[in-house]
Amino acid sequence: MKVIVLGAGLVGKPMAIDLAADNALEVTVADINPAVLAELAAGYRISTVCVDLSDPAAIAGLVAGFDLVLDAVPGFMGYQTFKAVIEAGKNIVDIAFFPEDPMPLNELARQKGVTAIMDMGVAPGMSNVLSAFGASKLDAVDLLRIYVGGLPKIRKWPYEYKAVFSPIDVIEEYTRPSRIVRDGKMVIKTALSEPELLNFEGIGTLEAFNSDGLRSLVHTIKGKDMAEKTLRYPGHIKIMEVLRETGFFSYDEIEVKGKMIRPIDLTARLLFPAWKLEAGEEDLTVMKIIVEGKKGNESLSIVYDLFDKYDPISKTHSMARTTGYAATAALRLLASGRYAEKGVILPEFLARDPECVQFLLDELKKRGVVYTETISLIE
Repeated sequence: MKVIVLGAGLVGKPMAIDLAADNALEVTVADINPAVLAELAAGYRISTVCVDLSDPAAIAGLVAGFDLVLDAVPGFMGYQTFKAVIEAGKNIVDIAFFPEDPMPLNELARQKGVTAIMDMGVAPGMSNVLSAFGASKLDAVDLLRIYVGGLPKIRKWPYEYKAVFSPIDVIEEYTRPSRIVRDGKMVIKTALSEPELLNFEGIGTLEAFNSDGLRSLVHTIKGKDMAEKTLRYPGHIKIMEVLRETGFFSYDEIEVKGKMIRPIDLTARLLFPAWKLEAGEEDLTVMKIIVEGKKGNESLSIVYDLFDKYDPISKTHSMARTTGYAATAALRLLASGRYAEKGVILPEFLARDPECVQFLLDELKKRGVVYTETISLIE
């Protein structure tokens, strides 16, 4: 079976390497960076295509000869790429995490006979799958909390953070309004709002803030109180709030010495080098999903935990492992024929079949990404 991976960045590259280890798959990677492509072609059983993926007109021809598409382009390119692949009639697993609503493409995907799994990373992605799987074990959901963060192992002043995925998408976590659920209704909160401190074994104290990670779960789980919060080392929230409120994340042009510039472009030029996760620099990923509610006359708590570290043997960053291997597991699910529903498929739809959930968990476990489940009575 022939697979093409669109994008060879922090997550796209490890995904391609993982898929290339499967002799049943012929893997091609498309990217604009010839150096990364040369590295992949020289070291692995991978073919490459050097192409500008920001041009949606090029996508149809690019994916024409492939059975499956794995999309790892940055979020601002995601929707147009997702749509172009569907129009080309190709099954796709997507981790671009674009902000646009994908559901208007649902009918198109069905007409084309396409299975288009979107948001299939760690969060969103496995967070959706396990939240819905936990909710399916309850008669009613009272509370859903998703706490998740990718962090450098070593904290360094001033940001105590490194971008473990596309930096421009990281900034979205600090600017995009957060959709959460209170009293059964969706409400909008400012990103970085409602901070709280939590302790995690092996890490210590982290701070959590509202981010727009519930996404489709706002509509697909009927819960009374639901939110997703991003985790960072303490102090990071205030720094990002200062930058945001001063205007450094703005896309609106301002005049500087007679020239018009976008503040975000200056910020990117200054901030992203400081946030660069260097080769061999260790990172970690932590996630806790809490689902509480009623089962009969009992109140239950269902908790899923993930704690993952940089792999020094494969030299793969944890965020690339937890995000990328979730996507490659979903792609293998499609390749196996176990899942064939047509249309735009939200990750939580996979939780409707326990065998699909177990397939994903087993594939992740084979690669050392292990989720634990704890069910307990609430007194």
